[in-house]
Amino acid sequence: MKLSGIILAAAAAALAGCTTAPVTKVAAGRAPPAASNEVPYHWTLGNASQAHKDMVAEFGKVGLKPGEYLWAASVPAEGETRIVVDLLTQMTYVYRGDQLLGASSMSSAKTGHVTPYGNWTILEKRPFYRSKKYDNAPMPFMQRIDSYGIAFHGGANPGYPASHGCIRLPMKFAEKLYGLTKLGSKVVIEG
Repeated sequence: MKLSGIILAAAAAALAGCTTAPVTKVAAGRAPPAASNEVPYHWTLGNASQAHKDMVAEFGKVGLKPGEYLWAASVPAEGETRIVVDLLTQMTYVYRGDQLLGASSMSSAKTGHVTPYGNWTILEKRPFYRSKKYDNAPMPFMQRIDSYGIAFHGGANPGYPASHGCIRLPMKFAEKLYGLTKLGSKVVIEG
């Protein structure tokens, strides 16, 4: 009897481990990437995302409305001026040395036109200029960055890409920026 009880217990244990349900196969692969708050840039050196973080830290603002800008209460006397343009978020930032001085909404090239990515310098400055390509359009506080005619200037700032390639800024910000830069000031355009 003891032997039959042991056999019966072993058979019951063996049957308990059996199943008729199909085995689920899990595809081998990578885990999905963690959710990120980073903007999906096409070309970046990291300046635009850092400038946004600096704006939040310096001014306590996460974003700006069309035509809105921020400017620091004081400007350091020393340090190189540099401009960071973010085509994806339609924002322009200006630094003196490592200090963020200003941030502004902007309007870059609409569909069919180009505001070029890359590292540039201010090649020409004029307090008032008129476009030679687009119906003599006014370009106040113009600062040209390339030979084609792409420039920073004051103008309509609807909050989305609407220019022929220039970087349109709110008029007061364009004026402040014009007063801060010099020929050769560095510009980086990311997006």
